[in-house]
Amino acid sequence: MYYWFVEILCEVNPQYKKHVRIMNGRKILYVKILRAIYGCIESAMLWYNLYTETIRRMGFILNPYDRCVANKFINGKQRTIVFHVDDNKLSHIDEKVVTEIIKEISKHFGDLAVTRGRSHDFLEIDIFLGEDGLVKISQHDQVQEALDKFGETYGHHVSSPCANHLWDVNENAEKLSTEKSDLFHSIVAKLLYITKRSRPDIETAVAFLTTRVSKSDVDSWKKLKRLMTWMKQIKDNTRVVGGKSVHELFTWVDAAFAVHMDMRSHTGGLMSFGRGTIHCRSSKQKINTKSSTEAEVVGFSEYIPFNLWLTMFLKEQGYSFKTMKVPYKC
Repeated sequence: MYYWFVEILCEVNPQYKKHVRIMNGRKILYVKILRAIYGCIESAMLWYNLYTETIRRMGFILNPYDRCVANKFINGKQRTIVFHVDDNKLSHIDEKVVTEIIKEISKHFGDLAVTRGRSHDFLEIDIFLGEDGLVKISQHDQVQEALDKFGETYGHHVSSPCANHLWDVNENAEKLSTEKSDLFHSIVAKLLYITKRSRPDIETAVAFLTTRVSKSDVDSWKKLKRLMTWMKQIKDNTRVVGGKSVHELFTWVDAAFAVHMDMRSHTGGLMSFGRGTIHCRSSKQKINTKSSTEAEVVGFSEYIPFNLWLTMFLKEQGYSFKTMKVPYKC
């Protein structure tokens, strides 16, 4: 426990003073925690072990490719639990089965806050399940919060989240003040969460900006300002995901040769079941290549593992693939 916190505890309750020890010139107080402290790695593992053991006793089997997804067949149909810490999403074709599992979990962990139907707020993500089979995903409140916090946008229209000089870096550019640097870091971290969940259109810009959070300068600020201008223009955009079948997985992979200042290339890839993207990635390649052809091969090698993981994950969920179409552009 931090020495300054020891002082506060002893001031609040003098009985703690007799348990204080001096180590390396600092006051130390060891305490026994009666409940898990949120945010600690050990606490998270203790909760995970408790929860997974509970649902295992209920007959669920964890998906080996995602240990936060569990399945159980009831009445010939699959019941699935997807969870993030203590936030859960349950699904089954029969509503009564969903009600039963909610009651069973409540027996172990007390009353639960439950939402049912087609519209849900999950981890600050708005999810709408349409009757047409399409899933709509948005984070409008998160986008507006980022815009309000950043506070700056250009007065003119921009045609994309980033310009063609995105990856150009001037090492002699003026560094941001501590206050602006902290704001830059905060906004980029927030956008990283948003792009991975609901706004894949900004991933390339965010991928670059995340490399600048520890060395942000006025050029990086301008690039973030352009991105925020784009976000303001289409802040109400909603991600739509769907497909006629989950038995055909389409994958696109491409690479831009030697676009970074250190002459490394950039990989872009995405997967879809036919409508919208279910996964996408934009990342700087980890090795230098000697030609655009070699960059394409490296890009393919970097992205295809995501395709293989998704294929194996879905097979464990009970799906099989008729085809895996990979339009690979050389």
